[in-house]
Amino acid sequence: MYTKIKTDDEIAAMRVGGRILATVLAIIEKAGEAGATTKELATIAINELERLGGKPAFRGYGQPPFPDVLCVSINDEVVHGIPRISTVLRKGDIVSIDFGVIYEGMVTDGARSFIVGDATKQAKQLVATTEKALYAGIDTLKAGVRVGDIASAIQKVLTGGGLGIVRDLVGHGVGHSLHEEPDIPNYGFGGSGPVLQAGMTIAIEPMATLGTHAVTLDDDQWTVRTADGSLAAHFEHTILITPRGYEILTQI
Repeated sequence: MYTKIKTDDEIAAMRVGGRILATVLAIIEKAGEAGATTKELATIAINELERLGGKPAFRGYGQPPFPDVLCVSINDEVVHGIPRISTVLRKGDIVSIDFGVIYEGMVTDGARSFIVGDATKQAKQLVATTEKALYAGIDTLKAGVRVGDIASAIQKVLTGGGLGIVRDLVGHGVGHSLHEEPDIPNYGFGGSGPVLQAGMTIAIEPMATLGTHAVTLDDDQWTVRTADGSLAAHFEHTILITPRGYEILTQI
């Protein structure tokens, strides 16, 4: 499905869902201390989601069906890490949490990376630069923007920071479904690609590494990690395109 222009009622539902999503991610990050397990973070996520009136977008998605409500990816894991009782957070870990919410039938999608305690200068720069790239992409948005304009702005920040840009995974349209067309890569040429219109909603999500762009898929058929074992970071917002700019939906 190509992402559609949303109605006022659909946008209103996505605003509520986006606030729920941002609230849950903030709670999870606060709970993400050394000694916590990734399964404990997922349990917090579903409990808070249900308390706030939303439904999980990830559980049961895809093939094989994703088994939980939250993706938790650590260090060299780029995205789609499956929460496990056996996976314990340690000081210095980079933790990327990715969450999807359904509210009144509309989907929002968001992610953030954080460091447990302190970390190396390189790890801190990786996280900070990846987040900066997210907002560089967002700042291009307005009616008539091309996908390549977004991609080029993200690439400029990541390349300027000396980071590897994951190419096999991309941003996307979102709203009626978790993943809608068009794809929104994190590298590309300005002035190219599909034109986006006011009322469309998209998820921009740079994924960067301290090594190369290459990634591998674990035997669980979900966890994506860097091929060279380098650290990775991931940030994502769901955004509404407006006539003159944008509205970030996945924030408090």
